[in-house]
Amino acid sequence: MTRSDTSPSFDNDIKPLFRESDRSATLSRFDLWAFDDVRNNADAILASVSAGAMPCDGKWPDEKVRLFQHCVASGALQ
Repeated sequence: MTRSDTSPSFDNDIKPLFRESDRSATLSRFDLWAFDDVRNNADAILASVSAGAMPCDGKWPDEKVRLFQHCVASGALQ
């Protein structure tokens, strides 16, 4: 699958969503700053951020959830 220049990317759009504290909290299971780990766990991450269970210190704003959901649906994590 080929993405256009306007399509979301992991480095520019996904990785910046996750803070160091988010990464540290999940590092024993997966690395939120590693493309393969996020891709392999995208459904679980999306479910957690949608439900407000992740990050642990407060719910993401709706626009962050929508961006992550869009990136998953658009193939940016493939």
